Parts: sequence; structure tokens; C-alpha cells
Amino acid sequence: MKDKVYKLIELTGTSTKSIEDAVNNALKRAGKTIQNLGWLQIVETRGSIEKNQVNHWQVTIKVGFAVK
Repeated sequence: MKDKVYKLIELTGTSTKSIEDAVNNALKRAGKTIQNLGWLQIVETRGSIEKNQVNHWQVTIKVGFAVK
């Protein structure tokens, strides 16, 4: 069995709904062009405020995938 090699990229997903939705938006978009997505790490969470409520979420993630 050969040792695997992994690539790590950083993405920022956004959503007006939730943090989880922002993460899933980033993964959905990455999955259109990148194969073998394997794991993620949340790096940073931000949001904009409007009328004393979160208006828009931004979540930066690191995503790892196997390189073939």
C-alpha cells in the first residue's frame, strides 16, 4: 500500500442563514472542481451586524483532500 499525499486549501463560505450553511456553501462549491474532499477545519468565523442582529456569516475553513 502506498503512502497518500494530501493537499490543503483555504476557503471562505458565506450565508445569511447560519454558520453551518456558510460551511456547506463553501464545500458544495469546492466539490464542483475538487475530488476526494476528506476533512475540514474551521479557522475563523465572522459576521456582519445589521439592526443588532447577525446579517451575514463568513466562515473560513481549511479543507483537505487526497491527491491521486
